[in-house]
Amino acid sequence: MTSRPTARRTLLFATAALTMTTGCGSNDGGDGGTSTNAPPATEASPTPTEASPTSTAAPSGGAPLARTSQIPVGGGMVFPKEKVVVTQPSAGEFKAFSAICTHQGCTVNKVADGTIDCPCHGSKYRVADGSVAAGPAPRPLPAEQIIVSGETITLA
Repeated sequence: MTSRPTARRTLLFATAALTMTTGCGSNDGGDGGTSTNAPPATEASPTPTEASPTSTAAPSGGAPLARTSQIPVGGGMVFPKEKVVVTQPSAGEFKAFSAICTHQGCTVNKVADGTIDCPCHGSKYRVADGSVAAGPAPRPLPAEQIIVSGETITLA
């Protein structure tokens, strides 16, 4: 008889643990909710230290974001629909970062004076590496992968 209550407690504990694990967070950086408009991510986004955010490989078939001539040296351009910002810190060097502010999830709206700016609370990020130039942002913008092929910039 003592094994029955133990088995029941074990089952209840395992069920509670599974429920808590399922309801807390997600791998895509979302809020852990069950509703989503996008398919789940199939691979982790590289951080700036894991991989270079640019590539010169052939385009992957995605629609071009911009021509290289549209991205000013020392500046950049925000693509709100794609949730990405592309910068050109120095001539011929292109970088891409998430356009979602790490403070409270607002979309950055401009690139000016060497920074990527968030309109919500004043966070600023450096165009060279996405690092925080002014808070309240708690961490850098994550790097995004782009392909620069000739004069065309495409999301990887």
